[in-house]
Amino acid sequence: MTQMPDMIRVFGKIGLLSFGGPAAQIALMHRELVDRKGWLSEEAYLRALSFCMLLPGPEAMQLATYAGWRKSGVVGGLVAGLLFVLPGAFVVLGLAMAYAYFGQVAWVEAAFLGVKAAVIAIVIEALAKVAKRALKGTSHWIIAGLSFLAIFAFAVPFPVIIAAAALWGYWTSQGAAENIRAPHPGHLLPTVALWGGLWALPVVVLWLSGAELFADIAVFFSKLAVVTFGGAYAVLAYMTQEVVQGQGWLTTAEMIDGLGLAETTPGPLILVTEFVGFLAGFREAGLWAGIAAAVLTLWVTFMPCFLWIFAGAPYLDWLSGRPRLTGALAAVTAAVVGVILNLSIFFALHVIFTQVAPVVAGPLRASLPDLSSLDVVALGLSLLAGYLLLIRHWPLLLVLAISAAAALGLDAFGL
Repeated sequence: MTQMPDMIRVFGKIGLLSFGGPAAQIALMHRELVDRKGWLSEEAYLRALSFCMLLPGPEAMQLATYAGWRKSGVVGGLVAGLLFVLPGAFVVLGLAMAYAYFGQVAWVEAAFLGVKAAVIAIVIEALAKVAKRALKGTSHWIIAGLSFLAIFAFAVPFPVIIAAAALWGYWTSQGAAENIRAPHPGHLLPTVALWGGLWALPVVVLWLSGAELFADIAVFFSKLAVVTFGGAYAVLAYMTQEVVQGQGWLTTAEMIDGLGLAETTPGPLILVTEFVGFLAGFREAGLWAGIAAAVLTLWVTFMPCFLWIFAGAPYLDWLSGRPRLTGALAAVTAAVVGVILNLSIFFALHVIFTQVAPVVAGPLRASLPDLSSLDVVALGLSLLAGYLLLIRHWPLLLVLAISAAAALGLDAFGL
């Protein structure tokens, strides 16, 4: 455990700086875990990334958990996963409380605009690094391009894209399997029983207790944790519809505000579920009910991530020794580059333009901006952050601080 203080520092830093959604978070972890600390090799990192992209739930949080598990076992995985989530969770809780009492806070929104502008540069850097390392040949470039086109222009579901890439990679790969012994399956049942039990415990207790709102929250977000393939963006439409129309916990405007808060805080975007849980509990029975609902939401959202990683991670090296499976994972990684490009464009459009609307024409299903809604301030802040981070190579934290301060200064002058 002598290495634990170093792990806490590294993963604490990642948790505090993990702005910008999965693309930026994946790049940040690569910088810290591969380039600076050498805890994962390039190959192991990309293999783990492909594995996590196949799982339901936030892939970046699961990647952090895997890296911690690889370094120091289950304790390391817990430390890494919790440090990735908790900083953002505390911020979202504080903002949700402020939102519940005061509504939108102007100066916070101004500072977040600066952060979002800087995140565009972070995402561009992330995309370039991941593409450079993941796209090894012409076929991988083609897979990445087709994946981007499928999800950006035709709204093909993420699981379909990943399944198609995996099947192509599997059937086009050849070679003899390496002599890597499969892990003994004896750990699997106890692992699933422990972490599955911890996940299910509050759901069952609340359902039996008759606490209707909290039981509904536990069941709904547990179900969401199982179907969230491809990250939060893939499930936001379903979640919004159910939360607004099905459950009546929030209005559409409040859901959009919650998404904006989650996008501009560290941690996974799926932390928007905490905002929803807090407001539902707050309106039912006040502040402490809101806090309890937020904690419950976090529990059932992220506990499954530990189950998936601790149950499946021991098999990853064995899987990598199978050429067809390795080919499938490599193709999935290439497809992920296309998906990250789509997320990058999605995020940039929503920062730089105030109005982005879906365009439907036959099979075409794309989101395009209203050019007249260009936010000149956001564009200028993005260019400033891009210059400082991508050209001058200033430290990430400093660029974020400068961008936020610049946004506050412009807001103070009414710009």
